[in-house]
Amino acid sequence: MSTENRDPHDREVDDVTGTETTGHEWDGIKELNTPMPRWWLWTFYATIAFSLVYTILYPAWPLVNTATTGLLNWSSRGDLSVAMAAQTEANADRFNAIETKSIEEIANDDQLRPFAIAGGRAAFKVNCVQCHGAGAEGGAGYPNLNDDVWLWGGTLEAIQTTLNHGIRYEQDDDTRISEMPAYGDGILENDEIRDVAWYVRKLSGQEFDAEAAERGEVTYVDNCAACHADNGEGMDDLGAPALNDALWLYGGSHEEIVSQVRQPKHGVMPGWLDRLGDTTVKQLTVYVHSLGGGE
Repeated sequence: MSTENRDPHDREVDDVTGTETTGHEWDGIKELNTPMPRWWLWTFYATIAFSLVYTILYPAWPLVNTATTGLLNWSSRGDLSVAMAAQTEANADRFNAIETKSIEEIANDDQLRPFAIAGGRAAFKVNCVQCHGAGAEGGAGYPNLNDDVWLWGGTLEAIQTTLNHGIRYEQDDDTRISEMPAYGDGILENDEIRDVAWYVRKLSGQEFDAEAAERGEVTYVDNCAACHADNGEGMDDLGAPALNDALWLYGGSHEEIVSQVRQPKHGVMPGWLDRLGDTTVKQLTVYVHSLGGGE
């Protein structure tokens, strides 16, 4: 039982410490009713007082659709908005310069280029990493932006056009479009598709079936060279990838090439001009071009 409910005559004081006991005892060990230190009590009371003042001055109590604003009407979002507005104002001259200058002028300006790259990197992390990866290394079906292989060209102008209008993006009339026929839909026989895949393996310097590749060369010249060029170097104007290297968007094994020839996969990228605006797209362009693979 607690000391408050004990008869004062039943209260016991420990002989050794001179402290009143609580009346609890275990195996001859008695519990002392030692009071809390004064400093601790005053600290505890101070925290209670602080919490009361805080709930009056700052947002604290949730309501149905909002919360109390507090007498100071402060919020972290408000602070962030003020800080961002101040930063935007401080960078206004550089943003205006990016808006008015061409992409080549931005890239050649030693003062403006680092600012554009920094802004482009931030925009890339928000909008592009989902497909191209955090390091722009790409993945299966998504191009690596660090190398010098480009479906539509890697110049500043070409990258800007691709970002502005996207690839096979139906909402933009100026989008990049290239459509490889599905050769398995009655255009080529299955044996012809398998043979031309061996020839493509030969073009890229990989192991191949020599006899099948010889047959496949004829099929390639008749059906594929018009876009991918005679030696498989590809054509940027058509968005036709080079076939004479070891870089593959959908895999370079014989079966993967057969699958792509039979029923090709076509990637889609949205146009970013309407979403992000011209200034941000320019920054993204300079950033992507700076990754190392820009032409």
